[in-house]
Amino acid sequence: MALDDSLLDDPTRLADADGAGLLRAAAMAGAQVRATAETAAELELSERLDVGRPRSLVIVSRPGVGHTAARLLEALVAPASPVPVVLSDVVPSWVGALDAVFAHTDDPYDHELARSLERAARYGAGLVLSAPSEGPVASSVAGRGVVLAPRVPVPEEFALARALTAGLLTTNTLGLSVADIETLADRLDHEAERCHLGHESFVNPAKSLALRLAERTPLLWGLDSVAVGAAHHAAYALAAHAAVVADVAHYRQALSRSALRRAAADVSGSNTIFADPEDRTGESAPVRVVLLAVITGQAADGSRHRAGELLPSADVLAPADEIVADDAARAAVLALRFEFAALYLGLAAGTIGGAGRVAPATA
Repeated sequence: MALDDSLLDDPTRLADADGAGLLRAAAMAGAQVRATAETAAELELSERLDVGRPRSLVIVSRPGVGHTAARLLEALVAPASPVPVVLSDVVPSWVGALDAVFAHTDDPYDHELARSLERAARYGAGLVLSAPSEGPVASSVAGRGVVLAPRVPVPEEFALARALTAGLLTTNTLGLSVADIETLADRLDHEAERCHLGHESFVNPAKSLALRLAERTPLLWGLDSVAVGAAHHAAYALAAHAAVVADVAHYRQALSRSALRRAAADVSGSNTIFADPEDRTGESAPVRVVLLAVITGQAADGSRHRAGELLPSADVLAPADEIVADDAARAAVLALRFEFAALYLGLAAGTIGGAGRVAPATA
């Protein structure tokens, strides 16, 4: 699909193309964080989830943002957790009163989730649910768990900030993490301002990223497990808004796939000033390697250096180079940047308004 890149530096046309207000919805990430924290405080989450250190934490992964949020939360919490962290599509049958369960869904009628949560509640597990307050899912834990309902209305594709905040508040309360929720909100607000449609491509990191990914197959390879979690959400956003299919993997796993590794290595030749972008006869869409890094430290720096040597033409996105924040905030900023980039790609290509070839999305 052809990209109308002139649209990206025309704020008036961009605003007209974004009839559903999706850019504004993406910019509400910081507000979602603060609203979720306020809801948790009002519902006295820390007192109601006072179960001490649980035997295990179960993070339930449901379709959509529930899936990417669960993977990212697990990547943030599991490595340092003193108890097992289990990622599961539904609450496992062995869950009991010594366990804690966190789930996020935007589908209030997810009956499979409702049944498994009801069973966990019946057996006395500590339950925190991020979901609409009405419907079978919320009813399944009514009076026996904490339901953090949304206060900032956004389409469900933009609910990562709310889901991740609810999960981090849960793990903070259980003593399994020490995420700074206030800083998380501030960093997301700052990223949303940087990615505002009024900023030109050369200063707008999301527009720059969109142009780098345009008419390419993105290879989103994480240099650490948290970055891989953020990459999964990036791939979800690209598919949801721009109809772009992306590969996601840890870079060590990615390099074990010999054909794709060769394609990634060959990108360096196609990126020279002598390459002819029109000379693509018989070729599939060229790839764009993007290395994502969230965790910092000596080991992380070593991995980044080695990856750079193996893939010298790759783009590197490392929020730690730009902001001071903990792993959770850096990962959330990375995910939000890809949300904006996906929207700009979708608008410029017409998958969500843009040139008008596809009907605009509705909120």
